[in-house]
Amino acid sequence: MTAPRVPATIEQPAPTVWPMVLAFGVTLMFAGLVTHVLVSVVGAILMVTAGIGWSRQVFPEPHVEYVSIPSLPEEDEAWLATRSISRLAPGEAGHRVRIPVEVQPISAGIKGGLVGGAAMAIVALTYGVVMQRSLWYPVNLLAAVAMPEMAHAGPAELRAFDLTALIIGIVAHGAISILAGLLYAVILPMLARRHMLWGGLVAPLLWTGGLWTVLGIVNPVLNARVDWAWFIVSQIVYGLAAGYVVWRAEPIATLQTWPLAARAGIEASGETAPRAEREP
Repeated sequence: MTAPRVPATIEQPAPTVWPMVLAFGVTLMFAGLVTHVLVSVVGAILMVTAGIGWSRQVFPEPHVEYVSIPSLPEEDEAWLATRSISRLAPGEAGHRVRIPVEVQPISAGIKGGLVGGAAMAIVALTYGVVMQRSLWYPVNLLAAVAMPEMAHAGPAELRAFDLTALIIGIVAHGAISILAGLLYAVILPMLARRHMLWGGLVAPLLWTGGLWTVLGIVNPVLNARVDWAWFIVSQIVYGLAAGYVVWRAEPIATLQTWPLAARAGIEASGETAPRAEREP
């Protein structure tokens, strides 16, 4: 229940421990992947409990507390009443700006994902032809994520053409490539410099290491069939191609650089063009 309002106070959200409990539950959920399933069960219970507890802090009424405001001498109050606030432009006089100041458009992430996915597919198909004497081997291996029978198939079956595996492989590869490209468009502008190093080398090595760890636990059979040297090469090629497309796109200024009227969507003199001029 909310406490009655006290004069000369500021209303603030009441403190709660549930966000920390939720974070601890998420940690246990992932820790259970490399330890024991009971650890994940405990984590799931904590997550559900924390979610319920946290929601009760907000619904049906938000829990708040009131912090008293120290009183000021009359002369200080009179001085404050006559003061005005001058707004600083982003970066002016050491004024802190939100990073990034510019972001890449979503279309750049989609294009980068498609270009990177195509480049990675070329590397993967080259591996299939050179190392496995089959164009379909990497396709069937990718489809094995959704087709358990492919993970246990023999070399001859993996080298053979399978229409279902081809469709699943194309859809999965395209979706993952686009999602990764969108992540590039969001994350790369936040890095101060060396975008190609982060996107072309660091990020592919990080997610390859994570995938190798998870796949070794979830599906050791499939993990043993993956040629990780070629896999790393294909990921680096994806990162370089997608990162280059995202980096070359024309950035868009964030809202912090817009005037207040433009951010609020208000037509103000000198800020936005009249409606008649914008309409064809």
